[in-house]
Amino acid sequence: MTRPLLLLDIDGVLNPYGAPDPPVGFTDHHLFPGEAPIRVNPAHGAWLSAAGEVLDVAWASSWNDEANQLLAPLLRIASLPVVTMPPAPFDPGAKVPRIAAYAGRRPAAWIDDLHTPEAYDWAADRAAPTLLITADPAIGLTRQSIDQVIAWATAL
Repeated sequence: MTRPLLLLDIDGVLNPYGAPDPPVGFTDHHLFPGEAPIRVNPAHGAWLSAAGEVLDVAWASSWNDEANQLLAPLLRIASLPVVTMPPAPFDPGAKVPRIAAYAGRRPAAWIDDLHTPEAYDWAADRAAPTLLITADPAIGLTRQSIDQVIAWATAL
């Protein structure tokens, strides 16, 4: 069987912007001059590496190639494939056709903070196993979500 995918958003998932202060374990990094700091939890690198043992992980974010240039080094992970998104800002539903094309017929888990009705329709209509996990943008990625994805992929 083909390895399943983990499609990973950044803002609201790895960068929990929805709280006034960084959650525990996160540190602010000024990566984009003139913009709000990016909150990074270095533990996420180990979590993504663990997920990478059973899934092929890819960025699915408006960061596009900047994810590998700016975020991957902070997480101490290797560069990941990128599902290229339109230039920001864009309607969150615009992610769906790009994710659908990238995933093809492979099993896919997608972690994002803004799953749209189009995303749920896509997931429901797919023949391949599909898991959507919606992160709380005030909390970001949790170990529970990564464990859920790993268990889902292992059970396939």
